[in-house]
Order: sequence, then C-alpha cells, then structure tokens
Amino acid sequence: MIQTQRLPAALTPLETAVAALLDGLEPVAPVALPLLEALGCVAAEMPPLKAMPPSDIAAADGFALRARDLVGASSYSPLPLRQLPHWVEAGDPMPEGCDCVIDAACLDQTGPMAEALAEAIPGQGVRRRGGDITEDASVIAVGRRLGPLDLLIARAAGLEKINVRRPRLRLVNIPATSGHTMTAQLILEAAGAAGADVLVISARQRDALSIAETIDASACDVLITIGGSGVGRTDAAITALAARGELVAHGIALQPGRTAAVGRIGNIPVIALPGAPDQALAAWWALVLPVLDRWSGLQPSRKVMLPLARKIASSVGIAEVVLLERSAGAWLPLAVGELSIELIARADAWLLVPGGSEGYAAGTPMDARMLRDG
Repeated sequence: MIQTQRLPAALTPLETAVAALLDGLEPVAPVALPLLEALGCVAAEMPPLKAMPPSDIAAADGFALRARDLVGASSYSPLPLRQLPHWVEAGDPMPEGCDCVIDAACLDQTGPMAEALAEAIPGQGVRRRGGDITEDASVIAVGRRLGPLDLLIARAAGLEKINVRRPRLRLVNIPATSGHTMTAQLILEAAGAAGADVLVISARQRDALSIAETIDASACDVLITIGGSGVGRTDAAITALAARGELVAHGIALQPGRTAAVGRIGNIPVIALPGAPDQALAAWWALVLPVLDRWSGLQPSRKVMLPLARKIASSVGIAEVVLLERSAGAWLPLAVGELSIELIARADAWLLVPGGSEGYAAGTPMDARMLRDG
C-alpha cells in the first residue's frame, strides 16, 4: 500500500538543493539549428565570419567617382568631367577605381559635358568592405542568448544555421483534479523562452504508478514534473520519483514553492514543481533555471541594479521570491513570498532573498533578474 507523501520536519535549504542539482553538470554539446529554431537558444562556438560586405558597395543612389577628380568643384565653379560617371544604386558594387558616390543633384548634365557641382571625400556614399562585419569577426558572443539582432548578423553573414547549446527538457504534466492545465502551459512557454528543446507528456492518472510510467530520463538533460508534489491524498509525484530514481529532497526552504522536490535519475536532474502557478513559477526560477543555465553554458543573465523604493522584510530560514516593478528609477517591491497572477504579470523583475537574510532596507542597491526586455 502506497503511503501518503509527507514533508520532512525540516525543509532543505535552497542552496543545498541547487548544489545537488548542479553537481557534475557541464554544458551540453552544441547543435547546428536553422536560424528561426535557434532564436532564444544560447550561442556556442562559431567559425569566424567573413567580411560583409565582401567588397566596397554603394551606400546610396548616385554617381560613382574618384574624390580626387572632384577637387575644387562647386556650384560657383563647376568642374567639367571628361566622361559621364557610372550611376550606381544602393547595394551595387563600386566600379573599379571609384571611391565615392555623389547625389544626382551634384552633377549638371544640361550642357555638352557633365559638370560636377560639389567636392567629395573618399568613402562618401560608400560602405567599405567589412563595414558591417569585419573579417574573422566573432560578433555573436559564446554563452549569450540569441535574439533577433543576433539572427540579423547571422543572415547578413550568409549563415543558414548557427551553433547553439539546447538542453532537452522532458516535461511531465500530472493532471489536476480540476482538469485545467494553466500551470503546465506556463512552464512549457517558460521552457521555450529559456531555449530548451521541450517534450511534453501527460500522466494518465494522478496515482504513483501512472506517474512513474512517464518519468523517463533516457532522452533528456533535465526532467520536470508539474503537480502532485504536495501532501494531499491525491498527490503522488514524489512517491513516483522515489520509485524511479533518487529523491534528494522534498520540501525546499523556498516561498512560494516549498513543496517542490529535487532528485536524480542517474546523472539527470529531476525537479518536481508544485501545481499552483505561483509556486511552480517560483520553483522554476529558483531551481530549474540554474540547471538550464548550466546545461546551456549561459553567461550571467542581464540584471539591472537599482535602489529599493521601500524596504523588503523577509523571514529568516527560508528563501523568498520578490516581485519588483521599475518605478521612478528604483525597484518597487510588489510582493514577497506570495505571488498573485496579477502581480506576476505586472512585475518587471524578480530577486531572491536568501534564507539567512531578514531583508533589505529602503535605498539598498539591488540586482534583479529581468522578466522582459526593454
């Protein structure tokens, strides 16, 4: 007979749980993905790029000339040209020997000979070879999450694929008694935004045997379960995890998210997330993101340091997630340890108050992890 899941008398410190998850993890091997599929993934090593443009090109429509042939030309003293210069349009290769492009209005063609009405300098109206990308450049930094501007660079360089590190994440959804899957969808979208290759599977029922059937770490780098981590009569995720692998800790000193659990199946880290959206999201930030960051080789994420608009009071002994809103050049705390969906949607950033801290005084400069760009 399966016993009801119980939390231990003492919660496991968050830093202990994270250390257990990260033990022995190294970045996954790079894969070459088409550019659209690489969006949001973390860049891996790339060969040096070729110069772009590969030769001097016109940066504007006009006449291509040599700047030295225009010395002294002005509207008051037109300079006759021996022959009509080449007309080029933006993007055209520069004719041999030409080093500038002048506007059509700077050339008078009304007389028997074309006359220049203005001087020019070498490079005027010209995009030099390597003006966009220099030879052997490495402008896409290893360990950076790829955004639209990175893909622009890749397209400009003529690349069809790009090397990335893309952890494989198996997401096991345990059906809720109410039947809705809002939390599973939230974590699925968060995993996609984190650059993971996600496989989603749902357990047939909430019992331990049905859940254990879906806990398969043979083709993934990290396995996540959603729901069933509590101590209710229908919660069985932790029992199933213990049956399939090693249960490291159930009950994390994290608020919200204390019923989360961490474990291992062989070398694959497993994290059991609670079913409530706020608790799952907090555990995702505190437990899963460090694992994905390590697997993907992500460099430290962008943080913004601002002073606190008001103090943060926190309970000693438990790490607490704080939601922040950017307001008048400061971080305004919206919630500490209790996160409503409305406030989650409103927040610009979040931070974690360690379990050993009582909080922070107003005016304290704080680094916060951004939730959205801009």
